[in-house]
Amino acid sequence: MENLRPDFYMLPGNLIWLSGNRKCLSWLVSKGCKLVGCGSATPTLKVSNDDLAKIVDTSDEWISVRTGIRNRRVLSGKDSLTTLAVEAARKALEMAQVDPDDVDLVLMCTSTPEDLFGSAPQIQKALGCKRNPLAYDITAACSGFVLGLVSAACHIRGGGFQNVLVIGADALSRYVDWTDRGTCILFGDAAGAVLVQDLLEYNFYKLFVSFGRASCPFNCRFYTLSFILEISALDATFAKLIQLFTLPATVKKMVYLVLTCIVMVMAKGTHLNATMKENEMDKALGSNGSVLGFPPRRSSYSCIQMNGKEVFRFAVRCVPQTIESSLEKAGLPGSSIDWLLLHQANQRILDAVATRLEVPPEQVISNLANYGNTSAASIPLALDEAVRSGKVKAGHTIAAAGFGAGLTWGSAIFRWG
Repeated sequence: MENLRPDFYMLPGNLIWLSGNRKCLSWLVSKGCKLVGCGSATPTLKVSNDDLAKIVDTSDEWISVRTGIRNRRVLSGKDSLTTLAVEAARKALEMAQVDPDDVDLVLMCTSTPEDLFGSAPQIQKALGCKRNPLAYDITAACSGFVLGLVSAACHIRGGGFQNVLVIGADALSRYVDWTDRGTCILFGDAAGAVLVQDLLEYNFYKLFVSFGRASCPFNCRFYTLSFILEISALDATFAKLIQLFTLPATVKKMVYLVLTCIVMVMAKGTHLNATMKENEMDKALGSNGSVLGFPPRRSSYSCIQMNGKEVFRFAVRCVPQTIESSLEKAGLPGSSIDWLLLHQANQRILDAVATRLEVPPEQVISNLANYGNTSAASIPLALDEAVRSGKVKAGHTIAAAGFGAGLTWGSAIFRWG
């Protein structure tokens, strides 16, 4: 069967779809997108390696040498993940100078929602969005934020959305066995957010999407997603020419192109190897003897378990490959990367991936030492700190990649501002 890898080249007023050797031209209106604001929030409680050494057999040196982590933030008291997400979202909106009423979509990327049916609607309400924009959760563990960026781009490209909030937030501390030194030392809680906005029609937008199939060390079968966002301004002369191909606003509203980006996971294991377990029902809710197995027993997730060595091998092998694939589709050399922004899982992983990509250590964004692994929040949290500290400036090219439970991974190349 022919291997089709669709590439989308977008200009205002038209869409050229190149698939294999076949070319199709459709007169559809599609927009590009840009990241215009970011924000983050962390719990007040700081737990150091020395604090952990009081409850498990470990030490600051043992943890920092193996992971690069020295502190992490943990939800406590009246803190909630939703509150953190709202705070991060507000900061992103303030930086972008966008009113909550102008938000068209809220994407909450999390594996630890505080509501069975998703936390995004609660965030939308807390922000005071009077127009009741669409809001839903995305669950892809540590790859969640990257997939959120893909979803935001698709909604903007074909759905007519103008302002999309992408929030990455997780509270894995609630699922950690605090007596297991192999996992409790790794995770922390946090939230990060970006505002993705549509581009003016005088800009050129290129979105590459490709799906590939691969195998993993856990005898799983799954699909992978690689994508690239590239934005560049056109000169004024060419922009005027493009105006000739711009469709009326009424026609634009009629055109809706939906690109569905799916990561399908078919594994023998389960999420982070965490198995579902059934708690014994209270005797008062036991079977009445007439129907076996009714009422259903309550279910809960077990604590996080992880095969660290295999995850390390997987990340060091697959992450450089997906970034190189994205760079190739963008037509960019590795030397064009100003910053390497990876999911903050382990400093050894960050160093190994940077070495394989030949990215100097000073161009690797890392805040792992202060926050640990914050899952879907790690990329936007690190991005926000880098932007607000002045490290990342407008026009800088960033290679970002998320990887984690499933296993899943994704990468994106984008220019900030």
